[in-house]
Amino acid sequence: MAQRMAGKRVALAGPRKADEMALLVAKMGGEPVQRPAQGTVFLDDIELRNAVVSWVKQPPDWNIFTTGMGLDALFDMAEDMGVAEQIMELLQSSNIAARGYKTVNGLKKRGFIPDVRDEDGSLDGLTRAFAPYDLKGKEVLLQLHGDPTPRLVKWLDEQGAVTRQVLPYKHIPPEEANLQALLADIVSRNVDAVTFTSGPQIRFLCQYAREQKQMEDVLEAFRHDVIAVSVGKVTAQSILEEGIERIVFPVEERMGAMMVELGRYFEHSASVHGYGLEVVN
Repeated sequence: MAQRMAGKRVALAGPRKADEMALLVAKMGGEPVQRPAQGTVFLDDIELRNAVVSWVKQPPDWNIFTTGMGLDALFDMAEDMGVAEQIMELLQSSNIAARGYKTVNGLKKRGFIPDVRDEDGSLDGLTRAFAPYDLKGKEVLLQLHGDPTPRLVKWLDEQGAVTRQVLPYKHIPPEEANLQALLADIVSRNVDAVTFTSGPQIRFLCQYAREQKQMEDVLEAFRHDVIAVSVGKVTAQSILEEGIERIVFPVEERMGAMMVELGRYFEHSASVHGYGLEVVN
């Protein structure tokens, strides 16, 4: 594998598949530094059960699914509660929207084709796809993962929709020592890049930086010396919302593709403006 990361230190903020990502960095000549900025993610049974009960008792006009994992969790709970058949029936008589190829594939394997889907894997792409539809007064079930999406909820409110949010998973904050180490690496320019694989990672980091009165130091580091790397456009949007504009992310939302894109960035020493930021603004 080309040594595109030779001499570069790359902090890995995502705990999932961290060893695999570290191996990729090393194969490209870089030095991986594991700095998990996200704690445990666990299934919230109470939230799920309440959501399924509400789903059956008050079927929405629109069902918006944003992650394949969350979609599977909802269906698994419906199966466990003995109402999966009812859920399938109500989906056949209501509208479906989906964000992301994993979500679309999860629906397809259950026999459903979404009426609305994004064209680029982003939530903004999803809202653009709603252009032909009037949501005023419509009941909307919005399945997220474990992280709220205030921009999407605000957009639905502006359309006049009545939204019920479902977050099947909960994110537990990471250990403070991990955040402290990552913050120090960024501020001291001890790393050349930080990879993020979910929105909560950047939010936990920035929240900690604000508590330590170092958020401006973080922004300054990302402006000039440290590159922020995202697994895809959705996480890139979360990074952008924190005021970080220099972002590298791949077209295909996969961790391996993220590392290839970062290697390409290092190899060409290019400015990241133009790496697709126009689609997440």
